[in-house]
Amino acid sequence: MGLFCAASCAFRCSIRSESCQSQNRSGGPRHHRANVATTIGEAHPALPGLETSVLKLPLWRFALYLLVILTGLAVALPTFLPRNITQTWPIAPVSLGLDLRGGASLTLRAEEAAIGAGLVSDFATTLAEADASLTVRATEDGNGLIIDVPPGMTPDAATSLARGHSPKVGGGPLQQSEPAFVLATRGNTVVATLRSAAVALVQEDAVARSIEVIRNRIDEAGVSEPSIQSMGRDRILVQMPGIEDPAGLRALLGATAELTFHRVVPTQTEDTLTLPEAGGAEISVVARPALDGERLADASAAFDPETGAPVVQFRFDTEGARIFGELTQDLVGQRFAIVLDGQVISAPVIQEPILGGSGVISGAFTVEDTTTLAALLRAGALPVPLEIIEERTVGADLGADAIAMGLWAGLAGFALIAAMMITLYGGWGMVATAALLINVALTVAALVLLGATLTLPGIAGLILGMGLAVDANVLINERIREETRAGKRAASAVQAGFDRAYRAILDSNLTTLIATALLFWLGSGPVRGFALTMGLGIAISLFTAVAVVRAAMDIQLRTRKPKTFEIRPLFRFLTPKTVPSFRFMRARLAGLAVSLVLSVASIGLFIAPGLNYGVDFRGGVLIEARSDAPADLAALRAGVEGLNLGEISLQDSDSGRSVLIRVEEQPGGEAAQTAAAEAVRSVVTELTPAAEIDRVEIVGPRVSAELAVAGLIAVAAASVAMLVYIWARFDWPYAVGAIATLVLDVTKVVGFLALTGLDFGLTAIAALLTLIGYSVNDKVVVYDRMRENTARHPEMPLRALIDLSINQTLARSLYTSGTALLAMLPMAIWGGAAVQSFAIPMVFGILVAALSSIFIAAPILLFLGDWRRRRGSDGAAGATLKPIT
Repeated sequence: MGLFCAASCAFRCSIRSESCQSQNRSGGPRHHRANVATTIGEAHPALPGLETSVLKLPLWRFALYLLVILTGLAVALPTFLPRNITQTWPIAPVSLGLDLRGGASLTLRAEEAAIGAGLVSDFATTLAEADASLTVRATEDGNGLIIDVPPGMTPDAATSLARGHSPKVGGGPLQQSEPAFVLATRGNTVVATLRSAAVALVQEDAVARSIEVIRNRIDEAGVSEPSIQSMGRDRILVQMPGIEDPAGLRALLGATAELTFHRVVPTQTEDTLTLPEAGGAEISVVARPALDGERLADASAAFDPETGAPVVQFRFDTEGARIFGELTQDLVGQRFAIVLDGQVISAPVIQEPILGGSGVISGAFTVEDTTTLAALLRAGALPVPLEIIEERTVGADLGADAIAMGLWAGLAGFALIAAMMITLYGGWGMVATAALLINVALTVAALVLLGATLTLPGIAGLILGMGLAVDANVLINERIREETRAGKRAASAVQAGFDRAYRAILDSNLTTLIATALLFWLGSGPVRGFALTMGLGIAISLFTAVAVVRAAMDIQLRTRKPKTFEIRPLFRFLTPKTVPSFRFMRARLAGLAVSLVLSVASIGLFIAPGLNYGVDFRGGVLIEARSDAPADLAALRAGVEGLNLGEISLQDSDSGRSVLIRVEEQPGGEAAQTAAAEAVRSVVTELTPAAEIDRVEIVGPRVSAELAVAGLIAVAAASVAMLVYIWARFDWPYAVGAIATLVLDVTKVVGFLALTGLDFGLTAIAALLTLIGYSVNDKVVVYDRMRENTARHPEMPLRALIDLSINQTLARSLYTSGTALLAMLPMAIWGGAAVQSFAIPMVFGILVAALSSIFIAAPILLFLGDWRRRRGSDGAAGATLKPIT
């Protein structure tokens, strides 16, 4: 990445500094500035010496550009070659996400309530052991203790005792541990209140230790290349390639595996617990374990030599064997309970002392049960209970199909963009196409160097990035055409084109990058992959789409020394002769009226029938099944409805060979969601034996609510960020006009989603955020020209100035909208259900944004400018927008 940054900095210097250097070589800065500022229709002869010196790039900069490109191509090359060729290469290909290679993804959450309850319970036990005369009880909310001061002890003494035995949390090499409880005296009692900060510290530490336990458990299960990482303070994301049915791993990861050994007692007392057995009966045991699983040295699945039943053999370490031997000596002829996660799995009668430090756990086990239990015991117990709050599974076949779809959609989009650029700009369109290829390669190289994962939404971001990357080439080519029409000689036209285009390129791309950054920050999973890929593509395009083309133009000027610099289209009839002179502002009232009617109608569609919220926002279960023959939808519906899982929906595609089943969120928490998914899978397998389960998504209520809130925050934050940026870079009328237009654009896209019934989930939010950036991007270029024209024509009436600016940028607006549209069309047509809710709204939104820049944003700006003039805030008779500063 350092090479990319170095080249980008060098490019910026070449745009800015060399034009200044050339001024002195060509007769002084004043003459050069006057030449660069030439307006359309004005012709000034070039100054002596300008044509050969104004655009020269140093050879070291050429070398740097070439080094960056070659390095990027070398890093990206393994990604585009077969795996058997690149296995021994030092550079690995880009890592593929689970939606492309198949596998399972589980999100686990450390239960905060369990952590707090554990701290309170441990403190109560410690105090009871420290002084048996203390009476300790939990507070009503369970987040503290009430300590009754016994006779003969003062409250201060009781407080001092409690403080000395209060558990400490945190601490480290450079940190001091802190007490977990705050103590306060109230009459003859001491109240210990659990600090929320203490729970947070314990939770963070528990997640870190849980990751190690999970890694050990997955290693025991033999899963290759797992990805285990923390997400925030309380969550762990586990991704396992190649796992299509994670039922066994779900049990392996979700179980706490806290193994304890207890004495069984005949009657209940204050020191006993009543625990359930496997058969449903209950037994009373001593609450404090006599021994726990931390002393286990090994565990393995085996078979009872007498009955042949599956059992688990275990062995203690030296200290554990000593304690276990002494314990069994005391309990000969009595029952002894082996407890796993609060349930008695075996309660045998000790026939004789077990002095060898090993034993057997028997019960109504299957072979899979004993294998899982042995793996759990070997890996160790989790420090805190973990709850599975989200589960997503993708079949390997669906992943392969997604790769093929992404490849063909990308190639089709690239071919369409290349055809358009070559048609519009001839040979320089070919140069832009080559720069686009380099952009894709460098984006993939950046993903490899960052260790990022390429997902299906990431491919969508890469494809859309291609459509947006050529925007810079369109701006530069159109600017150079303008300068050439104005009578400038070759080098002057190229230099002025780059100088003036770069500001618009920077402003327009920054608006898209702001939306992309927010999407990466607030998004999750594959959506972040989309944001990263598109963001990298746009950022790298500032180098490839501009510096590469500039270098090619510099070579042209050095070698051929043309008098004028013509950028000819492929066909002569496409050659632009003059700037169009449409009077767009005459249609301003009609445009605003139509837009308002459509937006109001869209709000009505949002209310009824409303959006088709996906599993991301509603929670519940989604299962996609595929078979070679058309499925019997009526039988499947009857079978799933017979499970009494509430509201369900079935949707078929591909002539009935693919079926999407949605089940509403189940009451009873995450366990109920998982049970519902397994029940639906069983029905599908039973009624359609040849069907393959391509995708399973289980989203709990907590996750769905958080995703919905994050989506709303992202859209609101993006809108505010655009307002602030445009206000800072331009003026408040520009910002208000852009945001008002943005609201109208977004409402239309939301209405389109409601009308079409497309799935509204995280990918739809990604589409909205991308459109926010794109919509403002389109308007910034027009605004930049208005700002420039305000300085050049200060007495021009505002209506005429806006019409002039729109006409001057009309070709750019149409061309860049066309390239973005062509990039998205193949994905919208062939992308499939996984990206439909992104690609189709993007196609619609691009059309809306292109029209709104002309017929909505500009009229709003005109009204605000007229209002400012009437208020007399500027005092100008003509244009009332601030010029370039």
